[in-house]
Amino acid sequence: PIGGMPLLEHTLIRLRGHGVEEVLINLYHQPDVIPAYFGDGSRWGVRITYSLEQEVLGTAGGVKHAAWFFDGPFLVLYGDNLSTCNLNRLARHHRDRGAMATMALHRRSDPTSSGIAELDAQDRILRFVEKPSPAEVFSNWVNAGIYVLNSQVLDLIPAGQPCDFGRDIFPRLLAEGRVLYGYRMQADEWLWWIDTPADLARVQRSFEYNKLEGER
Repeated sequence: PIGGMPLLEHTLIRLRGHGVEEVLINLYHQPDVIPAYFGDGSRWGVRITYSLEQEVLGTAGGVKHAAWFFDGPFLVLYGDNLSTCNLNRLARHHRDRGAMATMALHRRSDPTSSGIAELDAQDRILRFVEKPSPAEVFSNWVNAGIYVLNSQVLDLIPAGQPCDFGRDIFPRLLAEGRVLYGYRMQADEWLWWIDTPADLARVQRSFEYNKLEGER
């Protein structure tokens, strides 16, 4: 719970505010809890479909498992982050550059627990390293866990086995010379990581005191 509602509800409201009407939610842990709360999504003005993993397939493997749902470019949002990323701006950035995949990027002072990206002047990603050691850090632009993907990306994800975007798919795109772009989140866009109980407590306190602050 964040500010009196589930974290996923914040995400759903933001999606609808950017014009999204069709949502798929990937399930694994306690898979009955989320459908029991959100139902078909009509209360929020969206249509929700659920995809259940029988085993953990990773960030990309879970998307591949639901490949039947996608028939064109689509958004992927990780469920454990809270963000005010402007999704319409992100989608335009992707479309205008003719990218196969576009990754939202956020500046983080300590990037060692995230994937980091090196970009050129046109925002094309030249290098990406997942969770670098301090000696490997070359950028403070980190993966925000928000993507726009063309459906061709699904062909690069193996079926029925664990696969991760940061560790597997994005490095493969770069190795094959495919067009991967970064979208640098701007000053009016924020991201709050909720990776640990301490992170959760920090964000909850921020809501409680109405002083929500994110990382620049």
